[in-house]
Amino acid sequence: MTICVVDGRGGGLGSRMVEGLRGVVADGHTIIGVGLNRVSAEAMARAGATAIETVPQSIRRRLHAADMIVGSLSLLMPGSMLGEVTPVLVRAVLDSQAKKMLLPVNTRKVEVVGAEGRTLDALIDHAVQRIAFLLRPTA
Repeated sequence: MTICVVDGRGGGLGSRMVEGLRGVVADGHTIIGVGLNRVSAEAMARAGATAIETVPQSIRRRLHAADMIVGSLSLLMPGSMLGEVTPVLVRAVLDSQAKKMLLPVNTRKVEVVGAEGRTLDALIDHAVQRIAFLLRPTA
């Protein structure tokens, strides 16, 4: 399974997600750090991503081939992450056949009902646990 962790800005969410996934992802699974800038990509590389990507055309190919895309809800909001989320990126995320695991973290004043009151740490922990569950082989 190929998991693309997408993040921008300083890569704080992405690097923490990669680090958490490293603890639960077995050999044979690939974690790609998709950085919307070089700083975020390097943060995910330091956290243990199998590979990183920053080139827009390559990002679209990676997302298209991914089995799972992980990031914040902001990935669906053009202009978010200081403008790093482009309409082309949003379309690439939505067009991918991958399962999307989006954390309800954003600064665009969008409220996801039912997701109130969780810290970023709690959201990351929950997402890692959910991904670990989804990666378990079925008997």
